Amino acid sequence: MKYGNFLFSSESVTEGHPDKIADQISDAVLDAALKDDPSSRVAIETFVTTGLVVVGGEMTTKTYVDIPGLVRNTIKEIGYDHSYKGFDYNTCGVISTIDQQSGDIAMGVDRDGAGDQGMMFGFACDETPEFMPLPIVMAHKLTKQLSKCRKDGSIGFLRPDGKSQVTVNYEDWKPDSIDTVVISTQHDPLFGGEKPTAAQLKKEHAEIEKEVIEKVIKPVIPKKLVKGDYKIYINPTGRFVTGGPMGDTGLTGRKIIVDTYGGYARHGGGAFSGKDSTKVDRSAAYMARYIAKNLVAAGFAQKLEIQLAYAIGIAEPVSIMAETFRTGKISGEEIVKLIRKHFDLTPKGIIKKLELRKPVFKKTAAYGHFGRDGFAWEKLDMVDKLHS
Repeated sequence: MKYGNFLFSSESVTEGHPDKIADQISDAVLDAALKDDPSSRVAIETFVTTGLVVVGGEMTTKTYVDIPGLVRNTIKEIGYDHSYKGFDYNTCGVISTIDQQSGDIAMGVDRDGAGDQGMMFGFACDETPEFMPLPIVMAHKLTKQLSKCRKDGSIGFLRPDGKSQVTVNYEDWKPDSIDTVVISTQHDPLFGGEKPTAAQLKKEHAEIEKEVIEKVIKPVIPKKLVKGDYKIYINPTGRFVTGGPMGDTGLTGRKIIVDTYGGYARHGGGAFSGKDSTKVDRSAAYMARYIAKNLVAAGFAQKLEIQLAYAIGIAEPVSIMAETFRTGKISGEEIVKLIRKHFDLTPKGIIKKLELRKPVFKKTAAYGHFGRDGFAWEKLDMVDKLHS
């Protein structure tokens, strides 16, 4: 295989995946606090398992948040509305254990410093109209289509839990074709109930495979990316009836690669969901994406990764890095100078620029935080200014 020719895979999960249930609940709590008190300080984690949701963490706010109500409404919206699906918003237990934000952390945040130390990465490339890597874009489109087919009834046997994985063949560093698509989807037992025979299992799998290929995969995969046959795997274990929190526990922040760039770019390790924007794990990662996207759209590089690093209680980043992977029209050092000139990288400046006091976060908690319309950090409003 020639240098620059390789296979790269990324995965996505549906909103009914246990970890994504947890992310959506955590961000629903955050949005509820911000709605009535934009200065709320929130750091919420959620744990889900069979018949139980535990919401814990820290929150300092002037408003009342109906956590049990938010939990049940979020689970209902996702589609877990009956025990036969493995989870039921009506009957699941809800436990909340929440304290105020630590006074030691608050001291730094109160003077507009970062809410924690750490490094955050942002990335953009010109592979897709979304300025995102193609594998994660395709993986998200497949899980969205899977969810759409469930909700509109076009595939009647689908349940909320599901995953996709897409492998793209790159030639000379450019995406060339689809190599492999994997879909795992929770479903009703179609034949034989809970204890099907081998023949019934085979018939069930054939039916699921046919419907998913025709109604999920083919409408999503562009014909220009199909060069000959590509590999397709549907429910590779053979069956996926038990899913959601009954099939596996879920926890906030366990899908950070799904949330970002599908592994194509580096990640600082900090999760997003459940955190207000004084936590630079979230806000600085959004800002780094915003900067990278605008710089690539402005033509300074075809591929760009930005790293920001912060110290708790300190407003300005302790370091800024720009890596163009040899696609830059100018050097990384010159890009850093542009960043310092045009962008306020203090937590206060980031929050103001990206409008992060608004209750917009629950929408981010499934199908990726980047490459989607409707968020301030996805705007291309700095392209002309970067050339000034």
